[in-house]
Amino acid sequence: MLNTSDKLKSGMLAVIGIPFDAYSSFMQGAARAPAQIRKTMNSGASNLCSESGIDLAARLDFIDLGDIHIGSDSDAIENIETSITELLNRDVRLISLGGDHAITYPIIKSFHKRFGQLEIVQLDAHPDLYDTYDGNRFSHACPFARIMEEKLASRLVQIGIRALNPHLQEQAERFGVEIITVPHSDKAARVQLTGPLYLSIDLDVLDPAFAPGVSHHEPGGLTTRQVIELIQQLQAPIVGADIVELNPNRDPSEITAMAAVKILKEVSARMLELPSDLK
Repeated sequence: MLNTSDKLKSGMLAVIGIPFDAYSSFMQGAARAPAQIRKTMNSGASNLCSESGIDLAARLDFIDLGDIHIGSDSDAIENIETSITELLNRDVRLISLGGDHAITYPIIKSFHKRFGQLEIVQLDAHPDLYDTYDGNRFSHACPFARIMEEKLASRLVQIGIRALNPHLQEQAERFGVEIITVPHSDKAARVQLTGPLYLSIDLDVLDPAFAPGVSHHEPGGLTTRQVIELIQQLQAPIVGADIVELNPNRDPSEITAMAAVKILKEVSARMLELPSDLK
């Protein structure tokens, strides 16, 4: 499933690509995202320093492990879970680069086995709580319905939501999801979290003016600065994160890829800054 590096040591922060978009609705393309994020990150257009001064290029506890081998679409969920479990068993923290949001369900299954009940903060335009979508219970529109019905998380806080419909509202109430819509985004800074915390960032949480390279444009979103500040304000120990739904096919100028790199640097810095007991 995964060839782990001999350089991988306990306590490290590792980046892993999950190039999977077979369960996307509307359009595909997100499977190309991990490669595009790395290309943009290493292009020389910017450095690898966070705004707090952490230089990822100089950190011996930061490593990019490349991509998971997905295999057939029918085996993808199981293969992702197996690969993530293998890494977590080596006592590392992970940032996963999607791919579409379908990858979050098997990732959280692995994290639940390792950490028990998680608190999840999801930055997203969409709740992704459909019971099923286009006949697929594992669609990228459904991962948080699977997560919550299997009780893999003690709490789910969704920030940036602006595409609720009656079914999704009913699902949110059913699972006790805390939704902070864009007009009330100032409330996000007041959310009290204790951890272990998992952070899931769908790039369409950003307004399309800041992130046109996503499959589902949803106007009225957050600015890049708002998302960065939300990340920087997190105080609970972050054990894992994902950044999903970049679609390079809609990002010819790489504006969204650069936003993904910026977010990756800030999430990495926050994870390195906050203490985390992985035992």
